Amino acid sequence: MEKGNEKKNTGRRSSFDRPKPEFDQKIINIRRVTRVVAGGRRFSFSVTLVAGDRKGCIGLGLGKAGDTSLAINKALRSAKKNMIRLKLTKNMSIPHEISAKFSSSSVKIMPNKGRGLVAGSVVRDIVKLAGVKDVTGKILSGTKNKLNNSRAVMSAFSQISTKYTKIIPESVIAGVEVPVAPDADVSKKEVSKKAN
Repeated sequence: MEKGNEKKNTGRRSSFDRPKPEFDQKIINIRRVTRVVAGGRRFSFSVTLVAGDRKGCIGLGLGKAGDTSLAINKALRSAKKNMIRLKLTKNMSIPHEISAKFSSSSVKIMPNKGRGLVAGSVVRDIVKLAGVKDVTGKILSGTKNKLNNSRAVMSAFSQISTKYTKIIPESVIAGVEVPVAPDADVSKKEVSKKAN
């Protein structure tokens, strides 16, 4: 047997064995929180995490637990539960300027054609995971609190978003009748025509 054809066993597993996760995630903030009880101090961890699919869906989650890995799992579940789908333009930018305020933090996000992503701190992380391109983000307040800044960005994005629903390809649901909800903006004339 030739040496060139033999596979080397390095002892490591390849990354191809594991399926790619549905959402990319980034931890924004990990804090060790203390609460004082009769016997002393109890420590727990608070994790702020943002999850997105880089195709217009983004969610922010907060998890608290005694262990960091449990807190991260809770935060990821919370982020998936609070997921929103952004209404983006064809070139994956926002349709108009948006701004929002949460607590002491205020944020402004503006479209800018051809300049790429110009933002800092948590605004950059959230916008990148949402897959938004050609925007400028600015934190207008003096606060450096990452949780409040990220909640302000999410409330700004909620102005141009809908609730996240998982898109199921038609090939999966072929042969199964799926009930379709009537459009909310159907005029009264159309409803009366359908009744006749």
